[in-house]
Amino acid sequence: MRKGLEKVYRYRRYIFAILAAQYLIVYFQRVAPAVVAPELIDDFRISGASLGLLASAYFYPYALTQIPVGILSDSWGPKKTLIACGFFASFGAIFFGLAPRFEFAFAARAFVGLGVSAVFITTMRIFAEWYRGIELARISGILMAIGGVGWLTATTPLAVLSQAFGWRTSFIVTGIVSLVFTVMTWLVVEDRPAKKGLPSLVENTYNDIPAKRNILSDLKVVLREKHFWAIAVWFIMRGGALFGFFGLWAGPYLMDVYRLSKNTTGNILSMIAFAMIFLSPVIGHLSDKTLMSRKKVLVGTSVLNCLCFLVMLLFYKTLSVPALYILFFLMGVTISSVGTIAIITTKELFPGEIAGTSMGTMNIFPFIGGIIFQPLMGYVLDSAGKTQGMYPPSAYRTIIWILFITSLIALASIIRSKETMKKP
Repeated sequence: MRKGLEKVYRYRRYIFAILAAQYLIVYFQRVAPAVVAPELIDDFRISGASLGLLASAYFYPYALTQIPVGILSDSWGPKKTLIACGFFASFGAIFFGLAPRFEFAFAARAFVGLGVSAVFITTMRIFAEWYRGIELARISGILMAIGGVGWLTATTPLAVLSQAFGWRTSFIVTGIVSLVFTVMTWLVVEDRPAKKGLPSLVENTYNDIPAKRNILSDLKVVLREKHFWAIAVWFIMRGGALFGFFGLWAGPYLMDVYRLSKNTTGNILSMIAFAMIFLSPVIGHLSDKTLMSRKKVLVGTSVLNCLCFLVMLLFYKTLSVPALYILFFLMGVTISSVGTIAIITTKELFPGEIAGTSMGTMNIFPFIGGIIFQPLMGYVLDSAGKTQGMYPPSAYRTIIWILFITSLIALASIIRSKETMKKP
């Protein structure tokens, strides 16, 4: 038995490496167009609005497929789902690099979003079979950190690569690398240890995924759980801040209000990625080992997030540059790094056989936040109008008020959530 467990521990390292590499590519694909934006505008002869449409082609398929991906993970199996979607993502990236016109590029970008939409949910579904409950937060934190590396890879490294070989070659290479890891998933990864004839580490696991499940029944179980909605509201508020502000308007805020250069602005924004890289594993360890709690971590980071937005609100145009670095780093911890803990909490609310459905359904809510708050914040800024090509500080102060209120709503909601971690 002990020798069998040693084989499980050794084999799951290979699984983690392959799946983590694919998660790195997810974040790379998410932010890569921003780095090669001038080249895309020139090559396709498009406007800034069209460029925004091209970049967003990734997000809508990603958001819309979260529930189907979760259902497929439960009914068809996470490995098969990941492989099928992996081919979409791989060839989508290759076709994006080869696209002769804007319309082709838009379609290819949508295929990329459709393909990578499966990576996180299926990976978490597989981890739930290869790692014990008291290990999940730590391993998920490391996964999130690797996602942060993907975010950084899509900045300076991509800029250097595109300058040397062109943006098209960069995306074609990305597609080929993605294809390689999809094939490796096919050859190496298994849904659970039993598939390799190894002993299970997880209680209440099951030997095989049922061929058919009652999809509507599973969704009803998920949607009728009141604690699910406490996390969902929290995720909407978090997604609104992450995608609506830090993913879009934080850059203009730093340049318009503080008159910072693009380089300094980029460095401050990169604190979100650095927080993911360095603090995600720490938060996972806090949840699994130190506090032995999911809810304490979620509530604690939500309180810190409220304080961060309060500081930004009180000193919205007078913070020093070092203070901005620190503040944005803390925002990264409290908005992005902690997200996997909320997903794990969601999984632990339900039986293992609908883990994929529950996580996939939950994972749509951050994107709902982005869809709501991106245009809302743009409307606030446009209502104030520009002066000498810049939005006034008062308009950004209104946005920060919105963010502060949403942080309070998130805190109030997550306080109503349920502790799901089982004590060993």
